[in-house]
Amino acid sequence: MSSVPINSTLILTINDLSFNLNRYLSIIIFIFGTIGNLLNCLALSQRTLRSNPCATLFLASSIASIITLISGVAVRLLAGWSADLTDTSNSLCKIRIFILFTSRTIASWFITLATCDRWLSSSLHANHRRLSTLRNAQRGMIIIILLCFLLYAQIFYCYEANLVDSPLKCYGRTTWCRLLIDSEFTSIGVLLPSILMFIFGFLTIVNTRQMTRRRLELVTMNANTQVVTLNEQHSWRVKKTDQHLLFMLLVQVILLTLFSLPQAIQNLYANATRYEIRSSVQIAKNNFIFNLFILLTYVTNGMPFYIYTLSGGKVFRQGLFNRIQNFLQKITCH
Repeated sequence: MSSVPINSTLILTINDLSFNLNRYLSIIIFIFGTIGNLLNCLALSQRTLRSNPCATLFLASSIASIITLISGVAVRLLAGWSADLTDTSNSLCKIRIFILFTSRTIASWFITLATCDRWLSSSLHANHRRLSTLRNAQRGMIIIILLCFLLYAQIFYCYEANLVDSPLKCYGRTTWCRLLIDSEFTSIGVLLPSILMFIFGFLTIVNTRQMTRRRLELVTMNANTQVVTLNEQHSWRVKKTDQHLLFMLLVQVILLTLFSLPQAIQNLYANATRYEIRSSVQIAKNNFIFNLFILLTYVTNGMPFYIYTLSGGKVFRQGLFNRIQNFLQKITCH
């Protein structure tokens, strides 16, 4: 007899936690993520990095992350205050979800392209190094954007507003729609980019070690020579910049995978057990986990600036300082 009120209290507590999670954690992620990505754009758009394909991909990924935070976290923040129009409007629901999924996937694949670029630029083979160009990076970005648009086009058919029996009011209208979209995002938006990032990251480390070994051999051969040319100094600065970019990239890849995989696993579990009969308590728990893991994936879109600041060395921090200084000078001059 007493189990019914106990379960009701537990359900209310879990639902209240989910509500407050959407309301308050969303605020933190949105504010810090948006500010961080804007500062990323400021630092990575400096003239010295404009010709660097890896820095360009970082910049493009930051722009895609800003779009993700606005279309994802900002809307969830409004939902916490019962002001989300996409829950009631079919057209707004479809447009928001399409922008959200495409921008999140684009941001992940731009980082994947950056890992591929670091592998090419660190290769001992000249033919591979020649492929690491700004033009090829731009071509890759255009291809990824077009493919993502095609990949998620079915969202305009599958998603619908005002749903009741679903984790969110704006969600896939049928079981097969949910399975299709979740499987696509899990495999193409999370798992495949993560696997490729680790593969190219490992290959880049191997190339870097080989390059370091060869450089040490050259230093040993030229130990009696004390002359350092300007070209050698410039080459050393470029290599130092590349090393900082590589370290920034590897840290971001690891954290992106750790924060993205929980939602991918939860989606697979939800789809595998979608026909099981669940109690009201279990449904409340699953909704809480669903909301928590979704917000964790948005952390990956808000953390790059803080990763770059801590792991980017003087390359990123000095660039950011110079951009802010120039911006303040322009304001004071006017």
